Amino acid sequence: MKEMLEKLIKIESECCVTIILNTHRNKPDIQKDAIMLKNLVSEAEERLINIYDKRRVQSIIERIKELSGNIDHGHNLESLILFVNDDIAEVVKLPVEVEDRVVIGSTFAVRDLIRASGMEQDYYILVLTRDRARLIEAMNDKDAREAGEPFPVENETLYLTTAKALSKAKQKDLMIEEFFNRVDKTLWKTIHEKPHPVIICTEERNFSHYMKITDHKENIIGQFNHPVLDDKAANLALIARPIVLNQLQEKNSQRISEVHKALNHGLLVTDSGEIWRAVNEGRGQTLFVQQAYFQPARISSNLVEVVEGQAPMDYESTEDIIEKIIETNYRNGGDVVFLPEEDLKEFQGLALVTRF
Repeated sequence: MKEMLEKLIKIESECCVTIILNTHRNKPDIQKDAIMLKNLVSEAEERLINIYDKRRVQSIIERIKELSGNIDHGHNLESLILFVNDDIAEVVKLPVEVEDRVVIGSTFAVRDLIRASGMEQDYYILVLTRDRARLIEAMNDKDAREAGEPFPVENETLYLTTAKALSKAKQKDLMIEEFFNRVDKTLWKTIHEKPHPVIICTEERNFSHYMKITDHKENIIGQFNHPVLDDKAANLALIARPIVLNQLQEKNSQRISEVHKALNHGLLVTDSGEIWRAVNEGRGQTLFVQQAYFQPARISSNLVEVVEGQAPMDYESTEDIIEKIIETNYRNGGDVVFLPEEDLKEFQGLALVTRF
């Protein structure tokens, strides 16, 4: 995803079309996706003909139709984006929700790609029973596979066999925890070179025992249970993925303290015009943006004039100045953090921590 982002963010041409829509993973909802995409393609065509000479954009319209017609909606994620101009026709599927829209301009609309790339994270799933432990390596929504040796770990010796021993709950717990301790040591020895977060798939009582013995509580970010513990790695990864996303969102929300710290040191800018100048000068360190904040504007001599309603399409106008700010700050090496509305309410949805 980041490779695609780096490619698209560098492109600037006369007519770049971005079609963005929410999609679905499961039937029958995926049937709606093709209909929604068709509607947005029609909107893009109509707008292109209104803005440009029809002969100028006919080839782009044809490329959009061809690209959209070849999409397999049976493998959709949460959203879908088409990027088309005279030279490029690309489709990207993202694991984040978006605002359905068509964007036409001199650059592609990549804010959702930036947001999704910031949520990319590899992680592990430890599938744990009292008899066996599997380890799954998961890479976002792209891939999930079984880890090899020394997994799976089998419990071949730690059993209580006599009726007297079985009747003693404390002894049973000790034997369970001893097996989990072996699993834990094997786990961290296996992943120490790539210490990604770990999610444990097991029932609640096993999770309680495991958290009691592990020396790496800070690396375990969640737990879920699943009735089919020998299910495919990809299916378990789909269940675990929201836990990872939730953790990333919590981390981003915690970063709001950086805004208040910058405010106290005179390094915070909140006016969109001043932010625009700062990111173009390369002074932007971290841009904090409300997730669904869009603002049409006119840009003239590097000055920003906010426009109420939809901006007219002329050379001075942009459908979304927030998009331009995000792209520029990212292109100049700055960080971008997307937050829910309540976290940035006092800053009207936009704040920039500057380097100086």
